[in-house]
Amino acid sequence: MTNKTADAKGLGQGAAVLHGLANNWWLLLLRGIAAIVFGVLAFAWPGITILSLVFVYGAYALVDGVFSLYAAIRGGDGAAPRWWLAVVGVAGVLAGVISFANPPLVALWLLLLIGAWAIVSGIFEIVGAIRLRKEIDNEWMLILHGVISVIFGVLLMTMPGPGALAMVWVIGAYSIVAGVILSVLAFRLKKHAH
Repeated sequence: MTNKTADAKGLGQGAAVLHGLANNWWLLLLRGIAAIVFGVLAFAWPGITILSLVFVYGAYALVDGVFSLYAAIRGGDGAAPRWWLAVVGVAGVLAGVISFANPPLVALWLLLLIGAWAIVSGIFEIVGAIRLRKEIDNEWMLILHGVISVIFGVLLMTMPGPGALAMVWVIGAYSIVAGVILSVLAFRLKKHAH
């Protein structure tokens, strides 16, 4: 029996996670589409003010966090720990709520907030991909998304000096790349749903 074949008596931990992700592939696709839309909007409105960016970012983080939490709740049959997806979801929801609750404060700390969120979510996506490496093919896409998120977060936190326009373009490019990777991964997981 191969690692990709689940025993009829019960699913292994990795197989249960894969089953949960595959059954909810559309949530990953929605996260990808939301990221692409956010990125396109960042390029379409390059003159956007930092306060407007706070609201756009808050909406994106909130939607992404809700989808992640929903996927954590719905995914698998309870045999697999989904704490990493739940943490990513909570971080996104908190980032979104804080963005709407105090926009002037968030405007000052936006780079640090986005950077920290990207690092945390990237680390947890890498951990999740490593856990699934024996269960799915091409897990490198999820690892790549996590690595890109971590690198993006580190750059934002260590070099906050560039202007708002450059920041908008960097965030837009990151969002589009991350969204495409998540969308491709979602369609690959869809094949496992059957």
